[in-house]
Amino acid sequence: MNKQLLKQTLMVFGLMVGALTLVAVFPAIAHAAILNAGTDNPGEVSAATGGEGSLRSLVLRMVNYFLTFLGVIAVIMIIYGGVTYVTAAGKDEAVGNAKKIIMYALIGIIIVLLSFAVVNTVLGAGTGTQP
Repeated sequence: MNKQLLKQTLMVFGLMVGALTLVAVFPAIAHAAILNAGTDNPGEVSAATGGEGSLRSLVLRMVNYFLTFLGVIAVIMIIYGGVTYVTAAGKDEAVGNAKKIIMYALIGIIIVLLSFAVVNTVLGAGTGTQP
């Protein structure tokens, strides 16, 4: 039993490290897209997107990163629940736990998507940007 717990823990840790690596790469890709937007002055692009120094755009960006991170965590939990379901070997308790994990992760994804839509609608209206 301890071997299985260690194996599952290492798998979840590996998935989380991979997800965090992807989340860390997204800002670099976005920054490269702004620099390659066809203008010599990156300030022109940021002014067209609500202003680089705008507090509202900063809060919007931070909330979007946070919600993206939560979405990635929810997807990792669905994967973990699926692996748990497959490796349950017919044990009713393990199957029930796996189904709960998947159900709660799906509810989490729905909540993250709804909050993403609400936050971008409310804060994006003030900055003039819509992602």
